[in-house]
Amino acid sequence: MALKKTYSKKDKTKCTVTFTVTAEAAQGAKTIHLAGDFNSWSSTADPMKQGKDGSFSIKKQLDVGKEYQFRYLYDSQNWQNDWNADKYIPAPFSNSDNSVVCIPEK
Repeated sequence: MALKKTYSKKDKTKCTVTFTVTAEAAQGAKTIHLAGDFNSWSSTADPMKQGKDGSFSIKKQLDVGKEYQFRYLYDSQNWQNDWNADKYIPAPFSNSDNSVVCIPEK
């Protein structure tokens, strides 16, 4: 798993984050969706695209200077955290943690 942040040279208020789930981390999943507070925790709004190597990825444009909680939903039933998240915080509605991506001011 990986988070890659690319900052816009034109718009200093935005950052494009590429969320990637490696083929190994995908554990044979057929579909993976990205859900988080940036999409109201929708389990269908952000399907990740599967690459030829079996990995999944999606790009999201997010505001700088904020933290976003997120998780991956495998095959509409299995929630997973990002192994390389910037940090983890307790989820408000379960006994698990949410992944967090931090977008610092640039």
